[in-house]
Amino acid sequence: MSEQSLPEGTREGYADELPEYAERVLEVAERIPPGRVMTYGDVAEWLEEGGPRQVGRVMSLYGGSVPWWRVVRADGVLLPGHELSALDHYRAEGTALKEASRAAEDHRPRLDMKRARWDGDADSGAHT
Repeated sequence: MSEQSLPEGTREGYADELPEYAERVLEVAERIPPGRVMTYGDVAEWLEEGGPRQVGRVMSLYGGSVPWWRVVRADGVLLPGHELSALDHYRAEGTALKEASRAAEDHRPRLDMKRARWDGDADSGAHT
């Protein structure tokens, strides 16, 4: 997310202005069930186009109109600058987290990628 992110609820008004790839990335982000996440690379693989950097760029520019906190870094580290907001969403949705180690500089939890990662299968949306 960035200063250029679209305000919540305005995506439809900008649909004609969004690049086609950006629209597809945002559609995948909207499909991710509450409490689950996909990495930037997962989204690119799902689309069979682009890569993690391209997905990250789309989310940075346009991700404010979708559940941006569900598209994450592969290492489970929370999005810098948006950690507290993301944590609020993860806790509300019951997303699996790992407590921060005592050595962790910021003492913030990480996502538990083994438990929270979603493979895009409609039948795997529920937590285990």
